[in-house]
Amino acid sequence: MNTHHSSVGRRLLPELIVALCLLAAPFVLPHLGMSADLLTRILIWGLFGLGFDLLFGYTGLLSFGQSAFYGTGGFVAAYLLTSGIVPHMLLALLIGVLAAAVAGVVIGYLTLRRTGIYFAMSTLAFGEMFYFLENSAFKQYTGGENGIAGVPPPEIELGFTTIHISSGWPMYWFVAIFFFIGYLIARRIVRSPFGAVLKAIRGNPRRALALGHKISSYKLTVFVIAAAYSGLAGGLLGVFQSYMPPDAFSLDTSAQLVIQTVMGGAGTLLGALLGATIWLYLYEGLQQVANIGAYWKLILGIVFVVLVTVFRHGVAGGILDWMRRRNSRKQIVDYEADTQAIAQLDIVPPIDGSRRGMPVLEARGITKQYGGLTAVSDVTFSLSEGEMRGVIGPNGAGKSTFFAMLAGDLATTSGQVFFRGQEITGIGVTAVCQLGMSKSYQINQLFEALSVRQNVMIAVLARQRGKFRLDMLRGLHDAQGMDEQVNAAIELVDLSRQADSVVSELSYGEKRRLEIGLALSTGANVLLFDEPLAGLGPEERVHVVALLKSIRKGRSMVIVEHDMDAMFELAERITVLYEGRKLAEGTPDEIRTNPAVQSAYLGGMDDHESA
Repeated sequence: MNTHHSSVGRRLLPELIVALCLLAAPFVLPHLGMSADLLTRILIWGLFGLGFDLLFGYTGLLSFGQSAFYGTGGFVAAYLLTSGIVPHMLLALLIGVLAAAVAGVVIGYLTLRRTGIYFAMSTLAFGEMFYFLENSAFKQYTGGENGIAGVPPPEIELGFTTIHISSGWPMYWFVAIFFFIGYLIARRIVRSPFGAVLKAIRGNPRRALALGHKISSYKLTVFVIAAAYSGLAGGLLGVFQSYMPPDAFSLDTSAQLVIQTVMGGAGTLLGALLGATIWLYLYEGLQQVANIGAYWKLILGIVFVVLVTVFRHGVAGGILDWMRRRNSRKQIVDYEADTQAIAQLDIVPPIDGSRRGMPVLEARGITKQYGGLTAVSDVTFSLSEGEMRGVIGPNGAGKSTFFAMLAGDLATTSGQVFFRGQEITGIGVTAVCQLGMSKSYQINQLFEALSVRQNVMIAVLARQRGKFRLDMLRGLHDAQGMDEQVNAAIELVDLSRQADSVVSELSYGEKRRLEIGLALSTGANVLLFDEPLAGLGPEERVHVVALLKSIRKGRSMVIVEHDMDAMFELAERITVLYEGRKLAEGTPDEIRTNPAVQSAYLGGMDDHESA
């Protein structure tokens, strides 16, 4: 019981610290020259940054167009209040948030089809487009270059009385409430199963897809959430200063948001607020220092460069990194007790005995062409329920292409692939995984910045939640049996002692075992392994072969491998590919003595050629 209460206390500690800081700020920070108006402005930018941090810091999507939503929410709310169409301030703010969210749906749908710099530039284009519209087509509503003046001060009607919010400290407390609620919601999101998938997308979107998550839906959802946060911040800006400025739509607004978030620490939630505090404090203070003149911009730039150089993950990120290192030195885990508790767990549903020996995975005449090059030509293949099948062939035989078509990674040019009688040709690797077939990669595809436990959890979440679920306010560990399944998978691949280690710190052999563990953790009982022994030393090779043997029960498996000794030891039947076609198929003894196979593969393979 005491352990439970202490755990809850640790989880709620950040919220308590934020609340205390918000309460203490009006009594402490004025001694540093911070006025009520400056602190209020910092909170507005901090709220703006909360949504952006969910998008950039947690999902890895860099947007230069957040000013479009900031301005949309602000101008819609300001217009409704000044025109008298909506006299209620809170309702006007809500409508502004909804307008920004709708804009987020449209822009996100159009821009998220691209990744990396192309996505960033697309959002920049939309931001500039909104700035142009604000000064032209919608000028009669936005005031154009003059903005919207005369936004009434906030009033909250409670029925029996009306609360009038004046400027100064009352306005600070008003905005602080919005910020704290926004922080609570953002923190619940990042600590939810939904938030865990966002981190996986940031780390390795390709593997998140292969584990069964529909990342396009997650990206669009978090993009809309960030737009809604931006719209609320924009609405509060107009209410705070009784004026909605035209530069809310400008590129400079988006640029400052990025600078503040990076400076404070992306992926920390509070980094944006800390960055806004540093940036706006210096921004305002340097301009008031005599004899500096226009050099204040140079000084501000130098401060930014120094901070991001000294603190690799921003100021807040640097503090958190120090705390994690300190806690890791104190952490003691009883791995033996964990092993005893989970040794008997099974993370994969057993195969229906009545289906044993029946086809589970079939390829019927599949072909893959790249222009005039045919990588795989008219290959037919059938894997039986409960069978362990090997696929071999010389380098360039088409094994990787064939394997990718089986797994759903690659569409066929012609031919069909069936899984338990259902055609899966071209449905995509995410849908294939959700049906119960998963794969490992020849080159490790892991979430390097996450721990071993978090990696496995991403796979288990896909099994429990399906492709996509809006469980943003649910606790990550609330799902029944999830922690047990995660622990069982980690124990199965013998990584219990490394469970809380960051994947980037693991040895290559440990990463290979984790690569296999991710495929296992999806709960699939049809597994495809692409060269699981690639790059391993003799000792690790023995461990992985033993692992593959141990997980054989209750599963159907296809293994592509160059290690012939291991293949003959593991596989019940072997399929041989040569120049994109099926050359032979049979038991290990039949393949070993087949003259055609000996001529094409066993006697002439160059180990240094690429597959």
